[in-house]
Amino acid sequence: MRFKAIYFATAGFVFTASLAIAQATHTLTGTVSDVMCGKKHMMQGVTAAQCTRECVKSGSDYALVVGDKVYTLKGNKAAFDKFAGANVIVKGATSGSVVTVESIKAAN
Repeated sequence: MRFKAIYFATAGFVFTASLAIAQATHTLTGTVSDVMCGKKHMMQGVTAAQCTRECVKSGSDYALVVGDKVYTLKGNKAAFDKFAGANVIVKGATSGSVVTVESIKAAN
């Protein structure tokens, strides 16, 4: 019995620690886009900002493109809209390919 209690306590600790790591706060620098287009915008004859905004109006989520990686942005969509197509610095909690944004500002 005692062994099982220690086993479950250890397993619980490891699980909790893994969740903390998975939700770590990071600072990422990239370009605001949308999930559907990602790195390469599909609309012809419009800017990256216009394409991003149109895709979001059609139901896509805002995204941050960092190199070849595309992160879905969660948070204040009005703030993301201001930076559509622009290079930004985002600080937030990451979990896989999702960033819950704490702050967003223009990259210099």
